Amino acid sequence: MEGICRSSIRFGLVAALLAATTLPVHAAERYPTRPIRVIAPFPPGGSTDFNARAIQDKFSDRLGQQVVIDNRGGASGQIGTRIVKDSAPDGYTLLVHTIAFVTSPMLYANAGYDPLKDFMPVAMISQVPTTVSVHPSVPVHSVKELLALAKSRPGELIYASSGIGTNAHITGELFNLMGNTSIRAIQYKGGGPALAAVVSGEVQVGFSNITQTARLAEAGRLRPLAVSSLKRSSALPNLPTVAEAGLPGFEMAAWHIVAAPRGTPAAIIKTLNEKIRATLSEPVIVQRYEKGGMEFFFTTPPETIAYLKNEQVKWARVIKERNIKGE
Repeated sequence: MEGICRSSIRFGLVAALLAATTLPVHAAERYPTRPIRVIAPFPPGGSTDFNARAIQDKFSDRLGQQVVIDNRGGASGQIGTRIVKDSAPDGYTLLVHTIAFVTSPMLYANAGYDPLKDFMPVAMISQVPTTVSVHPSVPVHSVKELLALAKSRPGELIYASSGIGTNAHITGELFNLMGNTSIRAIQYKGGGPALAAVVSGEVQVGFSNITQTARLAEAGRLRPLAVSSLKRSSALPNLPTVAEAGLPGFEMAAWHIVAAPRGTPAAIIKTLNEKIRATLSEPVIVQRYEKGGMEFFFTTPPETIAYLKNEQVKWARVIKERNIKGE
């Protein structure tokens, strides 16, 4: 009887181990079986939110399940990012993020995450230039004139930032670094609120994504001066680049990434990567991106990891030289 009991216990342990190792595989094979939440860690109105919503419907179609966008803004994207990090690694909670994904941990000791240790990159999906703009009341019409005005009034001009370490902040400080200016930043809770501050005249200068800037420029509510990328944007084709307008070598392209919590099965990451690639090939998505001034930037997970490492090196230099600190 004792031998039978021991055999039964051993059999039970083996069965439990097999179940523990095979159930996740079966779950990955069936994935997805319910709606997927994509957290955008900034308020509506910025480039991260635009990317998430631009692909939402067709991504849902490709996955066969509803994709729900959940805006969780605050702390330069850290709040929403930590929610995803602490979520179950089952593919049902994803993150869409931008440059602050790598800069926040450099700036804040309590950021609460490491972009490479705590996440599984799924894919890069786009790049978008930032637009250097001013409120129409500011008496400048070019980058050279803005540089001259900023140098004649050191520390007086103010630009709107979407949070410490975000796209707008990094672009603004790169502009200060290369232009030898001291335009001061005021931090807002995202790209939408920051852009609204420039439109209202609350601040004089904006470093905003080209999507919203193009519409506001057309309405005469903003005066764009240049785009931050090395080549001109289809959204504002007559607008020069910062490099050709006064700061040779200036380049800043915001990127957008989809990531999952560390531990998400490789099969699910592979499925998500393939579905994103297929989504980005949809003609309607191509039109949305072109209209919004976005450029496709699709990568595999290994390529995404390599890109993130390069970004960490590049922006660490700007953070150090401009003495940017988290608050």
